[in-house]
Order: sequence, then structure tokens, then C-alpha cells
Amino acid sequence: MGDFIFDTFQPFHFFQDETVDYRIPKVGAGNSQNRDAFLQYVETLPLANAPDVFGLHGNAEISYFTTTAKAMWALLLNLQPQTSGEGGGISREAFITNVAEGIQAKLPVPFDLDRVRTMISDPPLPTQVVLLQELERFNKLVVTMTSSLVELGRALSGEVGMSQQLDNIATALFNGQLPQMWAALAPATLKSLGNWMIHFDRRLAQYRGWVENGEPTVMWLPGLHIPESYLTALVQTTCRDNGWALDRSTLYSAVTEYRTAAEVQSRPTSGCYVEGLFLEGGAWDAVRGCLTAQRPKELVQPLPILRVIPIEAHKLKLHGTFRTPVYTTSDRRNAMGVGLVFEADLSTHEHTSHWSLQGVCLTLNDD
Repeated sequence: MGDFIFDTFQPFHFFQDETVDYRIPKVGAGNSQNRDAFLQYVETLPLANAPDVFGLHGNAEISYFTTTAKAMWALLLNLQPQTSGEGGGISREAFITNVAEGIQAKLPVPFDLDRVRTMISDPPLPTQVVLLQELERFNKLVVTMTSSLVELGRALSGEVGMSQQLDNIATALFNGQLPQMWAALAPATLKSLGNWMIHFDRRLAQYRGWVENGEPTVMWLPGLHIPESYLTALVQTTCRDNGWALDRSTLYSAVTEYRTAAEVQSRPTSGCYVEGLFLEGGAWDAVRGCLTAQRPKELVQPLPILRVIPIEAHKLKLHGTFRTPVYTTSDRRNAMGVGLVFEADLSTHEHTSHWSLQGVCLTLNDD
């Protein structure tokens, strides 16, 4: 806002295209005439506006409609009858039993933490402490899933009563949703049950590889329960090696030319490589190595492997980069900041305000 919007020699347009023109209408003298002119102008404005009126990419409208449709379907699922049908198909109880048994067959034996402790150095490195913490949380999730599915099976067969908690799990399995009891012990996610189980299996594979073969060459960051702790451990390790002050150190990250973990041959001398990030609100130009505008109907794009480097804060002087927030899910963060993991430094030829207005961010999980 400013005096320039009232300039009669160079009219200011908030937005203008071939169909609409958002501007302050020309008015004459007298309050009543001003009022009528404004009302007539308001009547000419469209009831619905395209995203570009607000400075957003056209894909923002797709995101809005997609989110609305998902919310509607979720409500319809919750409103459907919870009783067994009589159409001759499989009953609700049989369907839930099949899903529960299929998940039970995939559940692993919890990790032997005592054995893992004997395999790491003494005292353990910061990243090894993170591994133990991650395995402890993963074990708790596995034990809870196993016990709840066993109890659900007994309840469905009539051996024990169906509690409210077990009924909630049964309803979630029937609707293809992640039970809240499990979600409370897992990293934040917006995935359906089937996709979450794929994510669960990949987490298990990364933990097993970390235990048996050492720290991965490329860390799949979405597979960690608390990825912030791993990044902090990297800074701690570098500070110990170089004698830096921990409170004066930070992380610098840059996109590499590697597209997949298979292309990476060895760990970097400092920091690490991370994969599994998704870019929203923009796209990555692999030829120029910088942020660029989204292509129509492409809302999310996988980002190439990112190199994360611990560095002393006073030595970090960035030019031509956008400090891109990295969130756990597309829900981004809440009012308390929960959901923000760290900030990545993405190269750009545009002013940083352009990407801020486009809502550019990175997420660890797609939906």
C-alpha cells in the first residue's frame, strides 16, 4: 500500500489480464457518487478468482481442490455403515482380519539393542547414539503394532470384548487408514495405510543396513523418526573433530548432480548425503542447477541428492540462494513450529521473495 495506488497519471493495477482489472475505480465529487461508482465496480468483479490473481502458480488451484476432495472422501469413509453387509461379498470382520493378518506377517522381530551396543564404539559417536534412539522408537512401534493386532484378532473371534481402542484400529484398517494408536509412535505422515506400510518396510531396511554395514553412504532422511537429531549429530561430530564451538556452527546444504543413491560411491569427508526430499511450489532445473517455475499439473518433484555440510556460522556467506524450509509433510508446520526439520540452501537466479510468494518448500514425504 502507498500513495502510488492513487496516482492518476500512472494508474496502478493490483492485477490485470484480458478478463478482469483490479484497480481503484475513477470517482467523481460527492460521497454518494463515490459510493455508487464503487458499488458498480464491485459488481463487475468475478465471484471466483484464478490463483494468479493472488500471485500464485496455477497449480495452487489443483492443490486446493485436491485437499478439498481428500477431506470430503475422509468424511464419507467415516460416515459409511460400520455393520456387515448382506450383499454376498466378504464381511467387514473377515476383511479386517485379512488386512490384520497381512500386516502381522510383515512385522519384524524387534532389534536386540544390547547386541547393537556391543557393535558400536565406546564411547559411541553422536550418530551412533542417534541410531540407538531410532531403534528404540522403532521397537516400541513394532511391539505396539504386534500386540494391538493380536488383541484385535481375539476380539474379532469373540475371545475378548471389543474395546473402543480396538474398534478404532478395526475401523482404520477397514478404511485403509493408519490407526491413530500407531501414528502416535511413528513419524508424521499423510499416507494411506498401504503406502505407509511400504514406507515402514523401507525404514526397516535402512535400520538393518545401518546396524549390519555401518552408517549409510546416503541417508534416506524420511526414514528417521527424528531427522533433526541426526543432522545435529553431524554438527556435533564435526565440531569435535575441528574444535569448533557447537553454538556457533550451522548446516549448509547444496544439491548435487547425483540423482540416485546408487550413483554415489563414497561418503563425503564432512557432513553427509541425504535423499528422499520433495520440492513443492517450484521445480529444479538440473541443467542450470537452480530453482525454476513449476510445470503445469506437476505439484511435487523429487529433488536430487542433497549434500549437508556442517560449517562455522560466521564463515557462511550465501549469495544467489534461497533458504528453503524443509518440512516433514505437506502440512508444513503448526503454530508452534512443529514439522520444520531444517533449512536447505537452493540456488536461484530470481529474488528470494519470488519463491517466498510461491510458497516453495521441501518435504520429507509425499502424500
